[in-house]
Amino acid sequence: MVKIATQLTQGTNGTDDAKTGAVVAPLYFSTAFRHPGLGQSTGFDYSRLATPTRQLLEQQLATIEHGSSALAVSSGMAAIDLVFSALTKTGDHFIASDDLYGGSFRYFDERQANYKINYDKWNGINVDDLLLAIRPETKLIWLETPSNPTMKIIDIEGVATAVHAIRPDILIAVDNTFLTPIYQNPLTLGADIVVHSATKYLGGHNDILAGAVIVKDDKLATTLRDQLTTTGQTLDPFTSWLLIRSLKTLHVRMAAHTSNAQYLAAKLPTLDGVAKVLYAGVGGMISFYLADGYNVDTFLRHLQICSFAESLGGVESLITVPYIQTHHDMSVEDRLSLGITPQLIRFSVGLEDKDDLWEDVAQAVKAANEN
Repeated sequence: MVKIATQLTQGTNGTDDAKTGAVVAPLYFSTAFRHPGLGQSTGFDYSRLATPTRQLLEQQLATIEHGSSALAVSSGMAAIDLVFSALTKTGDHFIASDDLYGGSFRYFDERQANYKINYDKWNGINVDDLLLAIRPETKLIWLETPSNPTMKIIDIEGVATAVHAIRPDILIAVDNTFLTPIYQNPLTLGADIVVHSATKYLGGHNDILAGAVIVKDDKLATTLRDQLTTTGQTLDPFTSWLLIRSLKTLHVRMAAHTSNAQYLAAKLPTLDGVAKVLYAGVGGMISFYLADGYNVDTFLRHLQICSFAESLGGVESLITVPYIQTHHDMSVEDRLSLGITPQLIRFSVGLEDKDDLWEDVAQAVKAANEN
């Protein structure tokens, strides 16, 4: 198998050789496909089931995540919904790490309130505590690492090994949005399911909405695909093509995101007004706390290069305040217990010049000083 940089660059090329020899994969918009005869098919019947463009994307996603099958869907939340709607039912139970994207908890709470699919939270640290939380009706364990927004690291292999030793039937699902397959391969570490908000680093340009689910078990893939055929939240051909194109530069972009983030993570603690920095060591996501006496709104208003906007993983740097944006649906008690305070800033470090980014953040922090 070729290395991931080669797979990303070349993996979808030359697929039209028999017809045109086009280097770049063509884009098929058709929603309907002619049948050669009664009971015959070209392999494509109707676009909700499969399209040539989406199929090519799914093959690439499966390869780079070391899975057997992938499903490309309309958003990151659609990816989460596909997993839970296909694999859980009323009366089931699951466990989630306690620091996640706020929208995930909003979805989990909806499952619990309306479908009686109950869940417990685990702090991501002590695996023995996780094992004690498992019930006979537990079907799935949901992990996000590094976590959003406090960058908590979970030992995927340790969790998968311990859980599967006592309950091989429990599925381990990992949200790999932050690190991508460039820095983390959950399926090779024992996980059963990988989920992406492909809107973020996989897409990488703040211009597409997409999600992905990748698995290594063929039976599990069939269950998920049957559910997707029923519910229909598939990814459209044009967005699939854009994501194919974006993936070609994923390795280059992640290296640049990491280089900039490492530079800023090292310098931010030296800045008056920054109380603490959270960083996983790789990837482009940093969180930091503005010190008491520094006004968050003033900081945001003085940014000149970085944008105050939700989302992450694009070439442009985006800054978010999780307390009032991504995690606002969580209770104040839950937010504060996780360290999601009004002073916490989430920084999706883009591909601008690192010194320009540093100067922008530094001057905005300085302007926010109310003392």
